[in-house]
Amino acid sequence: MSDPVLLVEATRGPFVESRHIGHAVISRADGTIVESWGNPDELVFARSAAKVLQALPLVESGASAGLSSQQLALACASHLAEWRHIARVRGWLADLGLDEHALYCGPQASRDEQLAEDMIREGEPVTPAFNWCSGKHSGFLTVARHLGVSLDYVDIDNPVQKAVREAFEDMTGDVSPGFGFDGCSAPNFVSRLSGMAAAMARVAAADGKSDVRSRAAVTLRDAMLAHPEMVAGSGRLDTELVRVAKEPVVLKSGADGFYVAVLPKQKLGVALKIAGGADPGAMVAITALMVRLGVLDAANPVVRRFLTPKIMNWAGLEVGGLRPAAGLVG
Repeated sequence: MSDPVLLVEATRGPFVESRHIGHAVISRADGTIVESWGNPDELVFARSAAKVLQALPLVESGASAGLSSQQLALACASHLAEWRHIARVRGWLADLGLDEHALYCGPQASRDEQLAEDMIREGEPVTPAFNWCSGKHSGFLTVARHLGVSLDYVDIDNPVQKAVREAFEDMTGDVSPGFGFDGCSAPNFVSRLSGMAAAMARVAAADGKSDVRSRAAVTLRDAMLAHPEMVAGSGRLDTELVRVAKEPVVLKSGADGFYVAVLPKQKLGVALKIAGGADPGAMVAITALMVRLGVLDAANPVVRRFLTPKIMNWAGLEVGGLRPAAGLVG
């Protein structure tokens, strides 16, 4: 077993102030590791980075019939709760004959600052539709309705979660040692980091295969590629870098310093975890790996914003920044 390694440095003035250590894996669909940093077998919670796997039963079961590609992307999303996200979630629930009380994710303030301010000013309540996982939960409800089972879809023994676990273990290539409940109340299964990278590679390489799971993976992947604004939102890495990439790529964050990438052209998957759980470090590291793999151009100003972000103080002065560790970019 390998210890975590240096992936990102934070500077203040000319000095390194802090270091983000972690693990990363680039994998092929057969589980072959192309490159790795730290411990490929580190047990991890992928958190929201696993959403494309959690959404597989939505498509495999046939429950997604009639859903738009925007809704499928939203089922895999950690959205900002911009109005475009909220409107689709509410419309989706209405089509199911349900309202927001059916969502178990809990209320969460919009990360659209203007919308959040307007809601406070107007006394509008924060509801579960604004939770950044409300699309995933709408997908779970859709599967539950389709199967005719209890709408208590976050129960680990509910057929919805049994289907999620089966898909998760099949795609990661390993039996999960267990689960914990995510911030949105849904079960989140543990895997090896290398297993998560391999799962993303299997999503990347699923084209042309006739089995139900591969076809479902392509459907979800292509929805995310077509609608990156649904996957995250304005200004977010998962949206902005997809738009400037030199080839198709899906980027997906997970809480506490996790990121995955799906590279269909290269048929590769990437997974990384910052050991201390720092999301800024994870964003720099995944951007660096995409530059390393030729997916992003380091000279592009949008890429630079995520590859070497500035640290600003309250007076608006640049006082430092983050940068990938030496050699991570390539």
